[in-house]
Formats: sequence, structure tokens, C-alpha cells
Amino acid sequence: MAQAHPELASYGLRREVLSPMETLAQSVSTIAPTTTPVATIPLVCALAGNGTWLAYVLATAAILLVALCIAKFARYSASPGSLYTYASMILPPWLGATAAWSLLLAYIATGSSVIGGFYHFANLLLRDASGHGTSTVFLSFLVTAVSISIAWRDVKISARLMLWIEAVSVSFILIVVILVLCRHGGHLDWEQFHLRGVTGSGLRLGLVLALFSFVGFESATTLGSEARNPLETIPRAVIQSALLAGVIFIVCAYTEVLGLRSAGQDLATSPAPMRVLAKLGGLPILGLLIDIGALVSMFAGTLACITAAARVLLLMSHNGLAHTSLQKTHARNETPGFAIAVTGTAAALPVAILAARGASGLDVYGWMGSLATYGFIVTYALVSVALPHYLRAHNAYHRLAQIIPWLACAAMLLALIGNLYPVPEGPYGKLPYIYLIYLVAGLTWFFWRARNQKPTLLGS
Repeated sequence: MAQAHPELASYGLRREVLSPMETLAQSVSTIAPTTTPVATIPLVCALAGNGTWLAYVLATAAILLVALCIAKFARYSASPGSLYTYASMILPPWLGATAAWSLLLAYIATGSSVIGGFYHFANLLLRDASGHGTSTVFLSFLVTAVSISIAWRDVKISARLMLWIEAVSVSFILIVVILVLCRHGGHLDWEQFHLRGVTGSGLRLGLVLALFSFVGFESATTLGSEARNPLETIPRAVIQSALLAGVIFIVCAYTEVLGLRSAGQDLATSPAPMRVLAKLGGLPILGLLIDIGALVSMFAGTLACITAAARVLLLMSHNGLAHTSLQKTHARNETPGFAIAVTGTAAALPVAILAARGASGLDVYGWMGSLATYGFIVTYALVSVALPHYLRAHNAYHRLAQIIPWLACAAMLLALIGNLYPVPEGPYGKLPYIYLIYLVAGLTWFFWRARNQKPTLLGS
């Protein structure tokens, strides 16, 4: 049964236990900012070259437009369904279901992505220490099991842990960045600012990939029942996470291209760019610490994605989009235990299958992350379209309230087109079809439930 005022419903979750910093930690950990300088920026550089910093400037601008739309919704409504709730309150029920299934896939696939990253960095560090790695399937299930256990036990412990993990990891990266910039002096890298060798298509494709660095920035909205004063802290967390991540990524992109060039290496092909930068900065030990930080950040990202996905699934169950058993919460812990187990398993299984077939961790990181991007882009676009109508209902509509949502929607549509054309090669070319098959299955379930039963679906 849908709630008339979602912001007043707890859905069996613990009420108002998370501080503003712990709420922010959920979004920051889903972004997993440590992984971008280590794994994503080199991929963007392979496409955008000297325009890597610009790709991140444009990606930050696009994400901030979406963040402004989400923050507007979050000032009036707070529930575990987050963006699904926002879209469903305004759009036709089938579009609300599209947002629900897309967002669920986005969080689960992002969880799969960082699980792949986890076993990559775990074996990298194990080989450095002992010369031998271990089973990638075992590592996949290990990080998932630990994440499920923590998410099931206490959302407050989960949030605090994620906050400290990311704070330490990002601090190491920023220290290296500062050291490299100090070594270079006050001279600007004019090759980057003049965009030497940058092509329009390369910049466009780099921008699309740069957007993946931000996905999940809105996941604080899934804590609508558990955050203190959610109508204030959640909008603030959404804007802060997008802005903070954008600044870090832009500075890191510029510094990594500059630093690797100074070291006579190509960022696009470097297997360990932060280790190179740490040596250049005069503190090589920080390179190892950053790799350790990346490993732990992947764990924090797994935990954050399972936490967010479980709460979306919980509300989907309450609104008739998933089995009713998924709306149960633990009597003592006040966490959605069954939904946590389901979403955690769903994140781990494809990774374990790919790992058993010999896929590298970075390949899994790229494949599953790209799949997640489809879900996020579609959901962001739907929320942006719904915002003007929502503001009219709350007597908060003005001209700027229409301009920003349409700019955000246009940015997401351009990103989607950039993902689809030119058609990606190899496994990436199959991902749009996987997303469409998944979405058709979800909508088929929605229409079947609507025809054969009489649930009050959110937005109907």
C-alpha cells in the first residue's frame, strides 16, 4: 500500500539514527571516489587524452544539474525508495515501475562492478606480498558475505565504517596529488589547456565514461527513513557528494595526465598510475597505501550498493512490484534482512560466474559498471522530467525550476546516445540488450500484477 506521505513512513526501518555525516557517507561510498583516480581516469584518458580534465568538468556540470533536481524532491519527500518514489509520485505507473527496476539494476550492477574491482586489487596486493594470488570466486563471495553481514546488523555501523574508509583512502590520494603539483611548481600544463590532440568524438566518449565515476551520488536518498531530519540532511548530502566528487576528480585528472607525462609514461596504458605519481612525489610508500585504499574502497562500495539496493527493493515490495516477503525487517536490527540477502546475492552471482570463466577484475569492473550506467541514466532522466510537475503541486514552481530539469534531462539523453553510438565493440555492445531484456521482464511482471491483482501501486 502506498503511503500518502512517504516522508512520514518508516517501513520498519530504524528512525532518524544517522547523522548528516553518516548520511553523506552513503553517497560518497557508492561513488567510491578512490577507484576513479586508480581505475577510471586512465580509461577516460585513453579516449579524451589531454581533454580528460575537461571531460570531468562537463560530467560534473551534468551531474550537478541532476543533483539539483533530486535535492528539490528530497526537500519534500523522504523514503527508502529514493528516486523511484520521486518518479512514481508524478509519472504514469508504468514509468514509475521503469524507474524502480532501473534503479534496482543500477545499484546491484554497481555492486557487481566494485566486487570485480575488489578481487582485482586483492590479488594485486597478494601477489606483491607473496607472489601468489587466490581464487577470484572465493574473494567475490567473501567481500559480499562480509558486506551483507554488516548491512544486516546495523545501518549506523555500516555508515560509520564507510565514512572512515573513504576519508582515509581519499586523503592518501590527495597527498600524492599535492606532492606532484608542488614538484611541478606553479607552471600550468598548456598541452592540457590547449586540448592538444583532442578530438570531438574522443571527448564525447570520455565524457560518457566520466559520468560513471559519479553514479550513485544520490544514494543517500535511500536512507529517507533512517537519516536525522531527512528533508534537510539528504538534499545537502546529494549536492555535497556530487560537488565534492567533481572537484576531486577534476584535480586528479589534470594531475595524473601531468604527472605521468613528466615521468615519461602514458596514463592511458599505465597499470598503476598512482604508484608512479607517488614515486614522482617522493613518497613511494603512498602508492602501496593507495592500492590498499582502493581495495578497501571497493569493499565500502559493495556495502553501500547492497545497503541502497535493499531499501529500493523493500519499497518495491511494499508497492506491489516485488514479492511481499521482501518487505520484512529484522525485529531487533530494524534492517531489511531478506532484501539485503537477495540484493547481495544478485550482485555476487554474475561476478562469480565471470570470474570462474577467467574474466579479469578490471574487465568485470568495466562491464558491470557500464550496465549500471544505463539504469542510472534512465532513472535520472525520469526524475528530471517529473520535477516541474511535482513543484507545481507544492506551489514552488518558477521558470528556473523548468530550465534546470530539462537541461538535466537533455544531458542524460546525450549521455545515453553516447553510450549507444557508435556501437561499442565486444561485450560492451551487448549491454544495452541485456538492460532492455531486464527492463522488459520487470515491466511484464508489473503489468501482470496490475491485471491479476488489485494492489495500490505507487503513483497509480
